[in-house]
Amino acid sequence: MPEKTYEMTAEGKKQLEEELQTLKFVKRPQIVERLKIARSYGDLSENSEYDAAKDEQMRLEERINAISEQLKYAVIVDTAAVDPDEVSIGKTVTVTEVGEDEPETYEIVGSSQSDPFHGKVSNESPIGKALLGHKKGETVKINVDSANVSYDVVINDVKTTD
Repeated sequence: MPEKTYEMTAEGKKQLEEELQTLKFVKRPQIVERLKIARSYGDLSENSEYDAAKDEQMRLEERINAISEQLKYAVIVDTAAVDPDEVSIGKTVTVTEVGEDEPETYEIVGSSQSDPFHGKVSNESPIGKALLGHKKGETVKINVDSANVSYDVVINDVKTTD
């Protein structure tokens, strides 16, 4: 069975590589030092500093493994190879819900870069998935499964993200 691929922009890959370096060479040594200090306090069975450091170490190693997996199977999306008016990863799209006046702008990114509070929606999210492949001027139906809601949006503009 083929491994899952992680589509992302070149910038997204660079950000993951930088985060991985920081986790491995800055955060990991800090936690090792905290563990060493906590061990020096003696009895580990009632040592909350040691327990907290071990929990943090576990979360750090999980994040390192997740990023390593994403980088191993990263597929960089070449926005230059996509029609300029077509929605794809690495592009910013402005849409207006049918019947509304206020446009909304989203940057379509790979799942590892998703940050909906800053307008970055994953290509795997309901909105991102629905918009992919559509072009400026088209009306798209977006189904939001979790809320059992669907709405139509008109694609006003598509730009390559800088």
